[in-house]
Amino acid sequence: MRRIDLRRFRVATQGTSRDINRRIVLNLVRAQQPISRADLARAMGVHRGSVSVIVNELLEQKLIFEGATGEAVRGRKPTFLYLETRRRCVVAVDIRASQTFLMLTDPVGKPLGPVVGLPTVRQVKPFVASLARRIRSLLAEQSDIDACEGIGVVVPGMVDHATMRVLHAPTLNWRNVELGRPLAAATRLPVHVENSGRACALAQLWALREETSSSGDLVFVSVSDGLGVGVIVHGEPLRGRNNIAGEFGHVPLALDGPRCACGASGCWEAYVSNRATLARYFGRTTEASGPVPLEHKGFTIDDLIARARGGDPKAAAAIQATARYLGLGLASVINVLDPSRLYIGGEITAAWDLIEPTVRNAIAERALTGDAEATPLRPVSVSEYPRLQGAAALVAAPAFAAPVVA
Repeated sequence: MRRIDLRRFRVATQGTSRDINRRIVLNLVRAQQPISRADLARAMGVHRGSVSVIVNELLEQKLIFEGATGEAVRGRKPTFLYLETRRRCVVAVDIRASQTFLMLTDPVGKPLGPVVGLPTVRQVKPFVASLARRIRSLLAEQSDIDACEGIGVVVPGMVDHATMRVLHAPTLNWRNVELGRPLAAATRLPVHVENSGRACALAQLWALREETSSSGDLVFVSVSDGLGVGVIVHGEPLRGRNNIAGEFGHVPLALDGPRCACGASGCWEAYVSNRATLARYFGRTTEASGPVPLEHKGFTIDDLIARARGGDPKAAAAIQATARYLGLGLASVINVLDPSRLYIGGEITAAWDLIEPTVRNAIAERALTGDAEATPLRPVSVSEYPRLQGAAALVAAPAFAAPVVA
């Protein structure tokens, strides 16, 4: 018998339908602003008077505001509505194995300043203290911000959604780490923690592209120091009973392959992560110990791509090998989940024009049908900040989500 998580549900009351309609209005204003009351009524298929009651309530709560007045052929000129994002912000945090990145955004994910970074310290207590200091400093620099809605944190590992505890982050060597509560205590702000791949998928669904709203099934594959995969099914993030759903990065491509950060051998991540690609170029193993040669220090995947574009055959071979392994893994994702679309994020997307044919050929080798082979595949460049956008969406999206009712 299937176990149902009753914590997700609220018992329906007389106000439930009103709450749902309120969130529909918020979502329509967010997606289509500027929008008039008449346009809202048409989009929802209800009388304008019903919409006006909800709009007036949202205006009183300062969740939306009235802006410019439009033109009308006859009758009263429409007043356009906008989502209230002025003087409010969200702190987005992207924790990686080597460095942690932060960015302030408005409540719908629009950047309010540059991305800043700090070293990722593996010891949790000093890391949380350092991160909290940087967040407080970042907020203090924003004199035009009145309120911070909260902090969204993405991590390269498995997260218990209910407790915000990091269950296992192999590249950080974290197990059962309390992250959300101590950070909330140190900053006095609400904190939301999520797996990076899942947060990226949520951002694609919610904030970045309206075409995702037509179908709620998508997969986001984030390639960085590790490999994160986020799955959205029927508009909901797939978490599984133990919060490990979607961990395709630790499905083996070969049983005797390179050692992965998780401790196993041959994982997909061990073939396609930035660490794996750089190790391939330098002829090292991903778990190689001992002194790092001077040439290797500070050398990044961007440097490798630059060398490939400059005609370095070894660099080109390294990224093409990664492209093939990426495509083979994506074929498994497609065969298992059959998503409406796939998104690829990470530094490797800067070489998409070089690697796309190899990726697609590898998918074609393993895809079970012609339609599966033709699954839409879209790179998301680093300049779009998919992980930071995902972190921001963790804070903002719940306000727009309709309740799950019993």
